[in-house]
Amino acid sequence: MVKETKFYDILGVGPSATEAELKTAYKKGALKHHPDKNAHNPDAAEKFKDLSRAYEALSDPQKRQLYDQYGEEGLEQGGGGGGMAAEDLFAQFFGGGGGAFGGMFGGGMREQGPKKARTIHHVHKVSLEDIYRGKISKLALQKSVICPACDGRGGKEGAVKQCSGCNGAGMKTMMRQMGPMIQRFQTVCPDCQGEGEIIRDKDRCKRCSGKKTVVERKVLLVHVDKGVKGGHKIDFRGEGDQMPGVLAGDVQFEIEQKPHSRFQRKDDDLFFHAEIDILTALAGGAIHIEHLDDRWLTVNIEPGEVISPGEVKMIRGQGMPSMRHHDFGNLYIQFDVKFPPLGFNTPEKIAMLEQILPPRKPQATPPSDAMIDDFPLEEVDQSGQRRAQGATSMEEDEEDGMPQGAERMQCASQ
Repeated sequence: MVKETKFYDILGVGPSATEAELKTAYKKGALKHHPDKNAHNPDAAEKFKDLSRAYEALSDPQKRQLYDQYGEEGLEQGGGGGGMAAEDLFAQFFGGGGGAFGGMFGGGMREQGPKKARTIHHVHKVSLEDIYRGKISKLALQKSVICPACDGRGGKEGAVKQCSGCNGAGMKTMMRQMGPMIQRFQTVCPDCQGEGEIIRDKDRCKRCSGKKTVVERKVLLVHVDKGVKGGHKIDFRGEGDQMPGVLAGDVQFEIEQKPHSRFQRKDDDLFFHAEIDILTALAGGAIHIEHLDDRWLTVNIEPGEVISPGEVKMIRGQGMPSMRHHDFGNLYIQFDVKFPPLGFNTPEKIAMLEQILPPRKPQATPPSDAMIDDFPLEEVDQSGQRRAQGATSMEEDEEDGMPQGAERMQCASQ
């Protein structure tokens, strides 16, 4: 419940309106009642000012919470705080600066608003499937709320007294003599243990034991929009801890994308590694990819379309949904060509391959008087293979500053 709905009525929205709905309502109203378009209507300028003042208050989370709890009077007493001024928003929507209307909304320093409890931060880990399809998560949290039994007093009405030892400050100034010098320092008041108030044990609230707050379990519905990126923050105003004498804090969820077993993501694009045999690479065929929404994509490799090891192909529009552009990114497929096992060939198969495949590339021929030694190839153990791969990577880094695989991936995403 809100104390009053005047500002919401001016904008033509309800108290549960989102920031986007507030912005849309203000834009429509400002266009309709702008004084430049209503030169013969003296009420338009006043209506325009009311729209701007209402939006300036409701577009700022801290001001909006203050208005919802205490109304317009609470805004005037509590002051404003941080959000975008309405004239600045109008300039952002329609271009231009303050101009003739720069002084219409008043100026001067803005007072600091009332104190607010801390913001509770949580990380919400979401699978790539849920980001692709969108999801509403039910997340439970523990928070402190004003004790309903004592209304946040900590004890019976009239039984809570200000501490006379510190005059309610919770801290006392003490003096200690060190030789010829006297040192002054502050310490927690021992009479009230820093609370600033004294409550006799028999008068303490039985529900909160005099702490003024109790722990409550709260379930929030977190809307994970399609295509949201890791690091995106979702705020719940006023759903955090409550404390006597201050505004309720906020709750903020930060989206963290879980690693995926099949796909890698970069912005709105997806990357997939497909392993195909050499026959498919040379003669064509089809591969099947399970997508993030339970669909299966059939990717046809046409006969005669030779796929090289490590080659990257693209399927347009099969990447992640884009929050900004309301379309989809692309799906990039990198092909790993799997060669047949050792000894699969026979002399007859080799003869057939020599007839089908292009001829062997001519090799350098040694001179007739050269000494020739014949050497067979041997299998390399794992340690030797790692050394060879490391040497290859170093050569690639020296040539272009980037490993070959990373270069191919970069070219694919352009």
